Amino acid sequence: MYKKVLIANRGEIALRIIRACRDLGINSVAVFSEADREGLHVLLADEAYEIGPAASKDSYLNIDKIIAACKKSGAEAVHPGYGFLSENEDFAARLKDEGIDFIGPAPDAIALMGDKLRARQTMESAGVPIVPGAGPVESAEQAQAIANKIGYPIMIKAAAGGGGKGMRLVFKESEIQGALRSAKNEAKNFFSDDTIYIEKYIQSPKHIEIQVFGDKHGNIVHLYDRECSVQRRHQKVIEESPSPSVPPTIREKMGAIAVKAAKAIGYYSAGTFEFILDNETKDFYFMEMNTRLQVEHPVTELVTNVDLVQEQIFVSLGRALSFKQNQIHQEGHAIEARICAEDPVTFIPSPGLIRRCRHPQGPFIRVDSCAYSFYEVPIHYDPMVGKLIVWGHDRNEAIIRMKRAIDEFTLTGIKTNIPLHKSILNHPKFLDGSYTTQFIEKDMKNLGDIFKYLDDRVFLISAAIEAYSQRKTKGVWHLDKESRWKNLGRKMSLRE
Repeated sequence: MYKKVLIANRGEIALRIIRACRDLGINSVAVFSEADREGLHVLLADEAYEIGPAASKDSYLNIDKIIAACKKSGAEAVHPGYGFLSENEDFAARLKDEGIDFIGPAPDAIALMGDKLRARQTMESAGVPIVPGAGPVESAEQAQAIANKIGYPIMIKAAAGGGGKGMRLVFKESEIQGALRSAKNEAKNFFSDDTIYIEKYIQSPKHIEIQVFGDKHGNIVHLYDRECSVQRRHQKVIEESPSPSVPPTIREKMGAIAVKAAKAIGYYSAGTFEFILDNETKDFYFMEMNTRLQVEHPVTELVTNVDLVQEQIFVSLGRALSFKQNQIHQEGHAIEARICAEDPVTFIPSPGLIRRCRHPQGPFIRVDSCAYSFYEVPIHYDPMVGKLIVWGHDRNEAIIRMKRAIDEFTLTGIKTNIPLHKSILNHPKFLDGSYTTQFIEKDMKNLGDIFKYLDDRVFLISAAIEAYSQRKTKGVWHLDKESRWKNLGRKMSLRE
């Protein structure tokens, strides 16, 4: 077993990995930027090292500084979490050269699947169904020829892309030139690579993931599916497992294909195959593979009773998988809501001081969060401050439990997307499971109405706690501009 593991990340995922290490008796090493001095991961880790200014390129993306922290601390391995350097093959290779284990897949697997165009070609050769398309695309004329062949609408995508960057949806020929130009420019800015390809756009799409896990001995299994179709601007908002839209026969077929694809590239560690499912025909197509732990991994953990982070550590040490395919079963239903410091209507980030933080509690509720009272949410990073995950014996019970837990989740002083989650959880299309990736844009057009589902009692209780807390700590009554009292008034005016 490792004696020390460095976590090359921040926020709630750093905390998740620190806790997994502690359960295994491993000392954890945190790194932090100047903006994260008061981060909870810094306080919880056994050791912590500052690695530079707030900007990610000078800290969390600086390979030299992270390796220097490894050497200074004596860490034998690095867990990258997700984001930042988690899918950077150069980082994984540098660690190997330095004699430090990378808790993740081999560098060549990261490189192969990180190039979306090469990944498409590899999966097609392995017999995995892919969305009709072609690339690389260099000109509008070439794009038009491809679109005429596969039919509109089409999606223009960056080969090195992810997170919705470098993507443009095109419905007709006159839109191609402008969309191609803007997609290439965005890809160049975000990924330093403007290679573009084209795929047929599925008009009733579901975003379904299959979690896979492999070891260095050639054993590979899948841990079933996750539904990730509640998205805004290609960013996931709510995830659940199992998907309410995938029939059991299709689920088994998707799992088998994901295992076959992982074996084709000799994959080990945690990985996720992302598929587009046509909600009408139930045909599915490979979209991409993420060679890392996913943000939404907790829903898989709750329905399979497998600790994915600990298993990543075991595989990195060279151990065989702790389970076989016939030992993995989906039990019950899990839902995850991403809690973000952002305006729930405009999605504009809302950094600032959290005045009051209270996490929901109770059976079958899990909160992975870096938020606490008087924590300053920095402006420099992703606005997600936590994840609320619940489990139920079935989907209906999980939804009811999530509604109750969301009502108890209190974050004041900043705007959050909690009201958006309340609205989603009460929407008929979410309740019947028929929602697609177009759900927020098409079915929730009037986002100004999201406050209509909030319970007055929740606002009153939260406002009273906030006011009492401020009176107790400051000796005076004070209401900041994002106070629950003012939110209550805002909600009432919307209802009127």
